[in-house]
Amino acid sequence: MNVDVTALPGIGVRKDFEVRSGRRIGVVAHRDGDIDLIVSKLDDLDACAAQIPLTTDEAAVLANLLGAPQLVAKLNDDHRDLPGITTRQLPIGDDSPYDGRTLGETEMRTRTKVSIVAVMRAGQLHPSPGPDFTFTAGDLLVVVGTPEGLDAAAKILTHG
Repeated sequence: MNVDVTALPGIGVRKDFEVRSGRRIGVVAHRDGDIDLIVSKLDDLDACAAQIPLTTDEAAVLANLLGAPQLVAKLNDDHRDLPGITTRQLPIGDDSPYDGRTLGETEMRTRTKVSIVAVMRAGQLHPSPGPDFTFTAGDLLVVVGTPEGLDAAAKILTHG
């Protein structure tokens, strides 16, 4: 898939691509740091049907929402020949007892036999986090294990 990058003099940079419907979707990264999500009109690809300003945090959440499911789908596909092994994404919520604490403090592997294989944070993938990796509210953990272990892990991340 080709991403077109267009300099917008005095504004910033537009990065967009064509989706299956024929529309273009992308972002405008302003020189001042602002970010706009843009969607073209179907009948005029240079005109915007929607332009949504996003804060840096909102852009990071959107990136997590779009990136983590792809990783989970890929891992599920990789594990399809391994009966009983499942991949799931688990969030670190604002009220999680592990917000600001390390992976090692969860004792996740010992308590549930699941493995945290990656963390999506602010649109960035952190593969194979070590025990000193500190979780932050908004993180999406990519976890592999049995369905029972994944259920237990979700409870631990929510309730401790």
